Amino acid sequence: MSHSHRPSGLKQTNKKFKSRHATKGELKREAKGRVVRISPKASAKKSPLSAQARLNRQNHAKQTQANKRHELLASLKLFGGADGAPRIVAVVPLCPDVSASDSVKALVDSYDGSAEGLPDVGIWRTRADRFKANLQFVLLPYRHLSATLDACKAADYVVFVLSPNTEVDSWGELLLRSLQSQGLPEVVTVMQANEAPNPKDRHPILKSLLSFIQFFDPSQDKVHDLSVRSNALNAARSLCEGRPNPIRWREGRSYLLAENVEWEQSKSIGGDENTGLLRVTGVVRGGPMSANRLVHLPNFGDFQVEKIMSAPLPRPSKGSAPAMDLESSILHERDADDAESLTSRLDPDTMANEQTWPTEEEMRGDGASTSGSNLPDAATGTTPKRVKRVPRGTSAYQATWIVDEEEDEEDEEDSDEDNDDVSMKDGGDDGEGSQDGTVRQDSEEEDLVDAPTEDMDISSKKSRVEFEDLSMDAENAQHAEWKAARAREQEEKEDLEFPDEIDTPMDIPARERFARYRGLRSFRTSPWDPFENLPLDYSRIFQFEDYEKTKKNVRRRAGEDGVQPGTRITLFVKDVPKACADAYNPTSPFVVFSLWEYEHKQTVLHFAVQRNTEYDGTVRSKDSLILTVGPRRFRVNPIYSQHLRGGGKGHNNVHKFERYLRHGQTTVATVYGPACFGKMPCMLLRENLEDGQAPHLVASGTFLSPETKRIIAKRIVLTGHPFKVHRKVATIRFMFFNPQDVAYFKPIELHTKLGRTGHIQESLGTHGYFKAHFDKPLSQMDTVCMRLYKRVFPKWSEMYVPPAPAPVAVGNKDGEDERME
Repeated sequence: MSHSHRPSGLKQTNKKFKSRHATKGELKREAKGRVVRISPKASAKKSPLSAQARLNRQNHAKQTQANKRHELLASLKLFGGADGAPRIVAVVPLCPDVSASDSVKALVDSYDGSAEGLPDVGIWRTRADRFKANLQFVLLPYRHLSATLDACKAADYVVFVLSPNTEVDSWGELLLRSLQSQGLPEVVTVMQANEAPNPKDRHPILKSLLSFIQFFDPSQDKVHDLSVRSNALNAARSLCEGRPNPIRWREGRSYLLAENVEWEQSKSIGGDENTGLLRVTGVVRGGPMSANRLVHLPNFGDFQVEKIMSAPLPRPSKGSAPAMDLESSILHERDADDAESLTSRLDPDTMANEQTWPTEEEMRGDGASTSGSNLPDAATGTTPKRVKRVPRGTSAYQATWIVDEEEDEEDEEDSDEDNDDVSMKDGGDDGEGSQDGTVRQDSEEEDLVDAPTEDMDISSKKSRVEFEDLSMDAENAQHAEWKAARAREQEEKEDLEFPDEIDTPMDIPARERFARYRGLRSFRTSPWDPFENLPLDYSRIFQFEDYEKTKKNVRRRAGEDGVQPGTRITLFVKDVPKACADAYNPTSPFVVFSLWEYEHKQTVLHFAVQRNTEYDGTVRSKDSLILTVGPRRFRVNPIYSQHLRGGGKGHNNVHKFERYLRHGQTTVATVYGPACFGKMPCMLLRENLEDGQAPHLVASGTFLSPETKRIIAKRIVLTGHPFKVHRKVATIRFMFFNPQDVAYFKPIELHTKLGRTGHIQESLGTHGYFKAHFDKPLSQMDTVCMRLYKRVFPKWSEMYVPPAPAPVAVGNKDGEDERME
């Protein structure tokens, strides 16, 4: 019987191809409106538009290359030619055993130049014929911080001189961090050695110095050894042929480094004999310099310009003929209609405000007799003696540092060290404690006597030997200083642990103590009128209607008129005091900056700053600091506030006041000062009483805005404790101490540290207890808080004059040195 195969139903059968899926209509429906993007990198065979896209990319690359080349040539055109502007080179020694003059001599000798007339300290101009460049060296002494910072503001290059034998000390690191904050120009680092180092040790030393300088300037890739001629030549070539790195805040601003300063007494009839005309000679740098704009003289303020005249250098003649002097001409004169005025503050018209009818006491003049003082008026030009209440037996010296209670109460509301940060722990819970305190106070007052205050110089009482016992006066003074510093540190720790929390005073009603405070339902969204209850100082400042538009117009007008950069001029500054010419020192740089329009007007300035990680001292709001912004220095008492991410204003432009400047966060510092334009760098320094040339770098940052409507709200938190709790209802105590205060603060919302919110329902008893209702059940261990806010305002700033440095030795290499101030 034969076998035959029978196919089963499990055999696989593939579906036939259906062409309807490949039709145009089906593909359009499958795409669902999506458009296929043609890649610009596709080949010409696949897309007809790819060839055009490739041409567009090539054209864009050519345009970018041409713009860069044009920008490079324009930046180098300023220094080109025999009459080109010199490259300003600031030579900064970072170690005590190196010299700026020796370093410059090594650089000049490397290209066979002449070092004739090279001073130890000062300004020296030379011509590098090998590189066809003019150089103007600013030789700076060691440990002169203010002079070094001023020189680097105008320098195109900074040469840091390091030593192979001595490490950079704390002052050198302070200078480098300050220059980082101020803005560093192009940096060249050299190593100066009196003797060539051992070849085995040379490479490790250079590697160590490079690692150090790269921490402050990562762009550095080499440290030039001046003891090797080829390395010194490479350093000189980088100074003569390189392109200086532009500093952002200097772009468009005109300035000049003074080569000569002369003062002439004013010839006007009836003029002050101590004011006159200051002639400053130098080369214009940055942007065009106009006689209609004000100029800032370091340490003396802002002044008007009368005219600008050319001051060309004598042109050398061929052969042995003497150099030919060129005549000077007027390049720009002051226009009275367009010139900037010296008005910086407005004079408020108090009669334009709302007038009120005087009270009977004011009409009788009783307010003048309420002081209770029978002391006679002091004579003109003298200071009246004040009388303090001091214990019996107290010396006159001890009376000078005993704090008077009246002084504390004088600035209770406006001072930073008011009673908001002090815990009221002296009050008792019952009447006995208060009676005992009254008895003790009466007994103490009986032992108090009146003592006149006198100032004493305790420098003579300092012991000359370390182990010698100090006098009681000196010991008490040091103990008081140590105790004050410890108290500040303790207050900062308490504020960090319990932010803004204070105890309600028992001797003053809370409705009177916190009368200037208000409650907010939401700190970020609740409305707050920025023109409400403004102080009189706000009527003296200027406000920009549209700051960004004004900044754009000011920048545009600054580049339209004036003497172009690279021109050697003589600037005639009017009404300058004679002390400015007397203070001029040829060994220190004298840099004159021209101000933009409106930069003399006083307004509210906000700076976004970050605290220096190296400084560990306590920094409170309204502490006296030194603010360096652009070419100016001020003594300020800034107030700090929170900085929103991105620098925004929020919904209501309300920002929380910060009592301390803390590490690791960006904070806004606010002061009254002259207006600024652009992202200008700033520094906050604290004076060092032991060494005026080594202040403490507290913080650094940039200028934020001159926003006058920014509301800085100081917050305080009153705390209470649950006495009895029944689910959502609780009895709270220790927040207030009388029923009138409870009724006064009843509309303000309560909150707890565990996230509950509630309101006051009614007052209980006569000791300040009250019943409150919360949104969720309350815990017995919770703390009930009430947030109150008041607006705070900054303080006025004043010009800061740095202390005079120690005298330095100046002179030529061929002559004998002299000691000059």
